[in-house]
Amino acid sequence: MAHRQLISSGSPYEPRIGFSRAVRVGPHVFVSGTAPIAPDGTPAAPGDPAGQARRCFEIIQAALEEAGASLAHVVRTRIFLRRIEDWAQVAQVHGEFFGAVRPASTVVEVSRFIDPAWLIEVEADAFIDLES
Repeated sequence: MAHRQLISSGSPYEPRIGFSRAVRVGPHVFVSGTAPIAPDGTPAAPGDPAGQARRCFEIIQAALEEAGASLAHVVRTRIFLRRIEDWAQVAQVHGEFFGAVRPASTVVEVSRFIDPAWLIEVEADAFIDLES
C-alpha cells in the first residue's frame, strides 16, 4: 500500500468529522472541501463571496505546499456556491490563483453549508509530475 501523508489545516471540523485537509498518496494530492475559515476559526469575509473564495484558495495553497505541491500542480477544482449569482466574483478570484494553470473546473450551486455564513467551499486535486 502506498504511503499516505495526511495534512491538517487546524480546522476544528477535521477531528470532529474525521477528515484531513489534504491527503497525498504518491504524486496525487486531494484537498477536501475547503470553507472560508479565518485563522481564529470564524467565517472569513462575511457576506463577501470574493473574499471568501480568496480565503479558501489560501488554505488550499498552504495545504498543497505542506504536501510538497503547489497551485501549479492543480489539475481540478470544484467550487460549491450557496448563491450561483456569485459565480463571476468567485471566478475572478479563481483566475487570480489559477489563470496560468487552467485546471479542469466545476461550479455548482448547493442548498447550504455547515455554517450558514459560508458562501463557498472549494475542493482541489493535484498531480505532482515526478518526471519534471
